[in-house]
Amino acid sequence: MTSFASTKTGAAALALCLLSGPSAFAQSATVTDATIAFLMPDQASTRYEQHDYPGFAAEMKKLCPGCKVIYQNADADVSRQQQQFNSVIAQGAKAIVLDPVDSTAAASLVKLAQSQGVKVIAYDRPIPSTPADFYVSFNNEGIGKAIADSLVQHLKASNVPAGKGGVLQINGSPTDAAAGLIKKGIHAGLDHSGYPILAEYDTPEWAPPKAQQWASGQITRFGSKILGVVAANDGTGGGAIAAFKAAGVDPLPPITGNDATIAALQLIIAGDQYNTISKPSEIVAAAAAKVAVQLLSGETPKAEMTLYDTPSQLFTPAVVTAENLKAEIIDKKIIKAEELCTGRYAQGCRKLGIN
Repeated sequence: MTSFASTKTGAAALALCLLSGPSAFAQSATVTDATIAFLMPDQASTRYEQHDYPGFAAEMKKLCPGCKVIYQNADADVSRQQQQFNSVIAQGAKAIVLDPVDSTAAASLVKLAQSQGVKVIAYDRPIPSTPADFYVSFNNEGIGKAIADSLVQHLKASNVPAGKGGVLQINGSPTDAAAGLIKKGIHAGLDHSGYPILAEYDTPEWAPPKAQQWASGQITRFGSKILGVVAANDGTGGGAIAAFKAAGVDPLPPITGNDATIAALQLIIAGDQYNTISKPSEIVAAAAAKVAVQLLSGETPKAEMTLYDTPSQLFTPAVVTAENLKAEIIDKKIIKAEELCTGRYAQGCRKLGIN
């Protein structure tokens, strides 16, 4: 795994990285009418419908206007994803971009596809036990370390003594290999930070209500000893925030996130969430489209490394706090100010210089 690079790398640098190398236009002439499937894992996060699929579809339209894209979401159901996988093969898909519900169970899907000459691009979440044809994602281990490091630095800058307590760690789904990488990165940031982990939890299906329920129990158990919460994504972070609010805790301890959802960015604007990770999913989705076209054209996509015996391309995202939200999100046109600065968030936006 490569080390996590400077968190100042933003969408512009990612786009430059994406566009470097052999021309995508040269390859797109080779494939004119293939069927390509884009299979996503769940609807607990809004990113798949709002960012990943639109980004993939837009890039495919540029690279191969005559290609057919089939989009399916398994809604966190392993059996449903298997049915969707079989269905798109039956519909003639020659390449499948797969973000697995269960990384272990997905191994059999990869083998099935490859036995029929269908290319599989693992997306966002790796498939450790069986090599896919390619893997495209953000640096998940780096994400975990970045959000943990950011929280630790904030606690130290705020002169919060480690002897007063420790932090909670809310991980993602235990069936998601990417969640395992994020978890590993969080531990790398926390284990020698001086702030002990009071308790940690692997959140089934990344479900915010389950994260909220667990956090509620820990608030009862540890009370004011909770100095912060490292949550692996915005949904689990939002669940923790809801738990603290329900318990009447004020002010809230700093709570992390990941995905830069509109809801999480608004929580940062309101001062309820400390950080998130800006990962413009459209960029990684576009990279997956490019890889799919290259594979179907007989090209060998350029890999930066090999991860789980699979040639891989990992992108480095940026940590977002209230201090740099305007620069990372608004100024880079990832989300428009009018989408964030609605209702009760308008005052917070003015405070952060967001018009």
